[in-house]
Amino acid sequence: MHKTLSVAMIAMNEEANLPRTLESVRWADEIILVDSGSRDRTIEIAQSFGARTSYHDFEGHGEQKNVALDLCTSDWILLLDADEVLSPALQQEMRDLLSREPRFDAYWIPRLNLIFGRWMRHGGFYPDRKLRLFKRGAARLSEGVGPHSTPQFTGPTGRLHHNMLHYAYPNLVVYLEHMNRYSSEIAQLLARDGRTSKFLFLFLWNAVANPAATFLYNYVFRLGFLDGREGLLLHLNHSVYIHWKFIKAWWIAHGKE
Repeated sequence: MHKTLSVAMIAMNEEANLPRTLESVRWADEIILVDSGSRDRTIEIAQSFGARTSYHDFEGHGEQKNVALDLCTSDWILLLDADEVLSPALQQEMRDLLSREPRFDAYWIPRLNLIFGRWMRHGGFYPDRKLRLFKRGAARLSEGVGPHSTPQFTGPTGRLHHNMLHYAYPNLVVYLEHMNRYSSEIAQLLARDGRTSKFLFLFLWNAVANPAATFLYNYVFRLGFLDGREGLLLHLNHSVYIHWKFIKAWWIAHGKE
């Protein structure tokens, strides 16, 4: 028996990304988009694709996505970000899966990331599997954990084989802006949980050694160098992002906000 599919999304000023994303899920039975106050054409574009839109004050990434999940009415849910696109092969794979009784209640999807104009295939950035397709009610997102909240599911899971395309960071300016914002959000959580490198050796590890070790591991041992100059930029700046998280947390903990 065919299973129906809801696409659950959150958005804020995403008019540049939405047409490409929504075109790839136009075939779904329902599209739910929860907006947190867009000042561009996000709502207009979503509704032009038949999406059901609603407004909710932004209280956190996981919290906002759970609002979207609760509005879904189909048998299955695909959780999708506004800058993610289902490749044609993945669309067909999902259709085939939902045309029968799926073996599992949740599925991981490989994600291919476009960063600085290059599809990153090495350095730990691929296949970048995300748990995004699940039976309605089977998973919810963790809350209070910042921008990297993920669906929580208990039980065996399956894997899809075709790529979800993530148009992540078109240029260095956008990347640095996101990493600055994300590191500030995570630093607040680290400070809240007391993970602020109180001892000098921990500070040196978190702020210096850990970023350097991460670069070495991803760029050399996980073959990030095969992604060319863009890969070098990515892994250097990803290490800086790790550095930012911990020095910002230390700064907050010492009342230097």
